Amino acid sequence: MIPYISFEDGERNINWLGLTDALAAGHDLPRAEISDSFLYRGNDTLLQRQAWIDGLGIAVKSATVFPDNPAQDVPMVNGAVTLFDDNIGTLSALIDFHLVTKWKTAGDSLLAARRLARPDSRNILIVGAGTQGRNLRDAYGAAFPEARFTVWNRTQANAEKMAAEIEGLSVATDLETAVGEADIITCATMSTEPTLRGDWLQPGQHVDLIGAYRPDMREADDTALQRARVFVDSYATTLDHIGELKIPLSEGALTREDVLADYYDLSRFTRQSEDEITLFKNGGGAHLDLMTSRYILDQWQAAS
Repeated sequence: MIPYISFEDGERNINWLGLTDALAAGHDLPRAEISDSFLYRGNDTLLQRQAWIDGLGIAVKSATVFPDNPAQDVPMVNGAVTLFDDNIGTLSALIDFHLVTKWKTAGDSLLAARRLARPDSRNILIVGAGTQGRNLRDAYGAAFPEARFTVWNRTQANAEKMAAEIEGLSVATDLETAVGEADIITCATMSTEPTLRGDWLQPGQHVDLIGAYRPDMREADDTALQRARVFVDSYATTLDHIGELKIPLSEGALTREDVLADYYDLSRFTRQSEDEITLFKNGGGAHLDLMTSRYILDQWQAAS
């Protein structure tokens, strides 16, 4: 029988640090063959992602992103994930879409932070009080257990609601001040105009950008990119697809040489000094869904 791994069953057997190690190991395998397609209707998006990694398998993920859904008490993101065997192409598992998305997205950022952020980081600012903001608190807490967390959201009531749900989480009322006090800034918003200003950044910080996924979206301005050493999870899914990099590249504010490495050159993900600013753009990608799904299935099978 083909296993279906539910959200609850999957989470019971996995952890953040183990996932980041699996993502790193996945990038030691041959480079993934990936294919993405996007369809738009106003603010709504249909995203189809698929990946094949020799030695790991095949994953297909379809996602709908409807930003107005939360107002109707419906999740913003929905979809399905299927995992296929690498050798004979048979269906290996059906895995809960939200399980894969949660762990892939936050784990993607955490892998970069474990290598680029200062190990002594103690103040972590979460920009955005949505579902991903909550997941980031969980993920970053695993790697930085002594850190203090603060959340800022454009609508303060949402930040206060998130803080009421998470013990020890503080609410920032002024973003510029909160950025100046942070060691790590992780952004997960739906902004199409930059929210994070490079003039606010301080030496030694690590910036993690997650929210922008469309060609017209960005969370940080040109100054932030120009002041930092810039890294991405995948050249193939970020440079020509996401406004965070696509716009400054097209306008000459950034060059491709300024984007120093992606995860297939993971040895370059290092901090060269205590004072430098590092910036990571989390673009996702089906290859990361595949690596995450395989990790979930392996852990589920080991526990069965």
